[in-house]
Amino acid sequence: MRIGAVEAGGTKFVCGIGNEFGEIEKRISFPTEQPEETLAQVIDFFAGEDIAAIGIGTFGPIDIDKQSKTYGHVTTTPKPGWANYPFLGRLQQAFSVPFGFDTDVNAAALGEATWGAAKGLDSCVYYTIGTGVGVGVYAEGKLIHGMLHPEGGHVLTRRHPEDSFAGVCPYHGDCLEGMAAGPALEKRWNVKGAELPVDHPAWEIEAFYIGQALSATILMLSPKKIILGGGVMKQHQLFPLIHKQVQKNLNGYVQSSLITDQIAQYITAPGLGDNAGLCGSLALGLQALKDAE
Repeated sequence: MRIGAVEAGGTKFVCGIGNEFGEIEKRISFPTEQPEETLAQVIDFFAGEDIAAIGIGTFGPIDIDKQSKTYGHVTTTPKPGWANYPFLGRLQQAFSVPFGFDTDVNAAALGEATWGAAKGLDSCVYYTIGTGVGVGVYAEGKLIHGMLHPEGGHVLTRRHPEDSFAGVCPYHGDCLEGMAAGPALEKRWNVKGAELPVDHPAWEIEAFYIGQALSATILMLSPKKIILGGGVMKQHQLFPLIHKQVQKNLNGYVQSSLITDQIAQYITAPGLGDNAGLCGSLALGLQALKDAE
């Protein structure tokens, strides 16, 4: 069985073809340009391929309400040309196969639950911390959408006592994304995060904000695994700092060995590594195929 996968990012698209085991046999990537130009490359990639379904995990916000007139549209994104664009509909015109369509982070959460760090579990939360901060939620064996879809990157945070940085989010200033995304690191310290030493004070402050968000997630959703991906989390020195911060915040209230004794396994990097997004889109396509049967 061959399934198409589209990982649609604000900076680049990655397209692949894989199977029901999460194995990617073919892939391509290209910059995200104007919608028609970009999707023409997606269509060219899949043209002539024998695929049973296509899964799309995309930047947003997007309309994922199947009863909505604008289902499958990108909605209020500042990405030039993409606001209110019928992303899914354009590909449905080109291919008569079942489609899965969701946020890139929900896709990554599904991929990790299917083949990655949360395999065998019925719940997990996936954070991507990079150019922005996104959150995907998989609970009770299904992806969570609700009114729109989770936007956990914009939860408000308590300010670090030694941090006077205003934040970079144009909507909220000092929300999680405003304080902890890659651009916040760069603007606060006047250098890209990847260029900061591993013992720089930046990482304690970063862990303070991420730890707050994860603590709230644990208390609100009680996931069985939290997975942290994205460019900022390539700084692996962050993980033990975050673990310590979460334990401090919860202060023994959540009585689970996952918090007290196994936190390094509970809050962890993606099991699928850099393939989390693409494999997640593959999982969306596989799910769409099963739903269509």
